[in-house]
Amino acid sequence: MRVVLMGLFLCFFAAMAARAETPAFRREPLTIVTASGETAFTAEIADSDALRQHGLMFRYTLPPDRAMLFDFGEARPVGMWMKNTYIALDMIFIRADGRVAAVAENTVPHSLEVIGSDEPVLAVLEVASGTARRIGLKPGDKVYHRIFKPGE
Repeated sequence: MRVVLMGLFLCFFAAMAARAETPAFRREPLTIVTASGETAFTAEIADSDALRQHGLMFRYTLPPDRAMLFDFGEARPVGMWMKNTYIALDMIFIRADGRVAAVAENTVPHSLEVIGSDEPVLAVLEVASGTARRIGLKPGDKVYHRIFKPGE
């Protein structure tokens, strides 16, 4: 019985460790320009189905100068949720030209509520909760990163 319990215990912790493993995201610079000025971030890039599915799940912190950029490859309707996400976030929905379409502030950790934009977007940027307010972010502000093309 002890061997069976020990085996179950080890399987449980191995499964939890595998589930919580963070994939290797590429990091790239990104800048947001608002009426208050420029704010620079180092963004982890989620540009595949597997990376977009994992996102910031199972993390407990996100420094104020870090972000995750979900690149969908083309403008489309997007819905996000907070399943298995332990930290509150601000979600920034961004058009193909880099303009902010919508901002969802202070999202609720672990919520299954779908959070989206009223229009198709190319990307979603997740930053630490309170960032949008701190930098004065509003729809129409500009995000600069290599995926955004002016005039699109």
